[in-house]
Amino acid sequence: MPPLCINAPMVQVETVKWTGGPDGVLDLLDQRLLPECVERLECQTPHQVYEAIRTLAVRGAPAIGVAAAYGVCLALRNKPADAPLEESKALTAQTALYLAASRPTAVNLFTALNRIRDLAQTFEGSTAQLKVALLNEANAINCQEQQMCRDIGRHGVPLVPDGGAVLTHCNAGALATTGIGTALAPLYLAHRQGIRFTVYADETRPLLQGARLTAWELTQAGIRTVVVCDSMAATLMQAGRIQAVFVGADRIAANGDTANKIGTLGLSILARHFGVPFYVAAPSSTFDLSIAAGSAIPIEQRHADEIRCLNDKQITPPQAEVYNPAFDVTDAQNITAFITEHGILRPPFSTSIAQTLSQQKVHNE
Repeated sequence: MPPLCINAPMVQVETVKWTGGPDGVLDLLDQRLLPECVERLECQTPHQVYEAIRTLAVRGAPAIGVAAAYGVCLALRNKPADAPLEESKALTAQTALYLAASRPTAVNLFTALNRIRDLAQTFEGSTAQLKVALLNEANAINCQEQQMCRDIGRHGVPLVPDGGAVLTHCNAGALATTGIGTALAPLYLAHRQGIRFTVYADETRPLLQGARLTAWELTQAGIRTVVVCDSMAATLMQAGRIQAVFVGADRIAANGDTANKIGTLGLSILARHFGVPFYVAAPSSTFDLSIAAGSAIPIEQRHADEIRCLNDKQITPPQAEVYNPAFDVTDAQNITAFITEHGILRPPFSTSIAQTLSQQKVHNE
């Protein structure tokens, strides 16, 4: 069984970690408790992984995909080594389908689960050997995601404004991946190279992933971070205090339309109006060529209490209704470039995305 890759040394965060051999457990950093408490959550069953994804104990498109891959491994955790192979393969497929229903928008979840399911469907051998093969595949997905983060960072460093400021939204850092992040990866590597910059982190209502998570991990790494309310972005850009916007993505359509945390669309419109470069950082696993445009991306609707309540206190009148989509879709025309592990993709995105992913497919074959 190959060893797991490790994060780059500038970010000491282990979001997702498998402990033990084929009958081991999944260890998650519980992001619901940050920044007040740094605690880990041990998952021994696929149901626990499902709930961890659904309740955002683990979040971020790449991290969700890796966690789900390990979640399938947990389905066979208590299976006897001599259990009938067809029974174990059926359970693997059933578990992959179950975990796929945990959240609908991030395509990395489905990509990782499809890899695990496809391996099991064609596997020949014993249940004991299938356990090892599934864990090896989950480890491989984990390592590949970490390498893609490093490559995204390397390609994105030249876009970080030396002496300037970057605006981020939600969290697309180490906490959202199993590596050094997507949108934050160029910032970590730039900081390591001595480039001086400030990060303005949108608080990102309603769950405050920017204020709680992005600010936590950036300050842990020694990067100057200023937390701002989401509504302050326009004023910052108008004053010329933002030189670039870096965001992540949960699913990117074939034409470049991008689903990301709610509020991203508004930032992209502001950035275009004020002439600020708007960069989306994402691995190739986040591109979904089966979806032609953003209008076809499924958008998760979350519980009204996420808006109704703050710090366990209700802040809205009970008669008021709530609309709570977790994501919105940014038009490709508002995006300056995509930062991927293969390099910088620029318009026309329908062409650059197709060419890049086609070359990747040929290389993998």
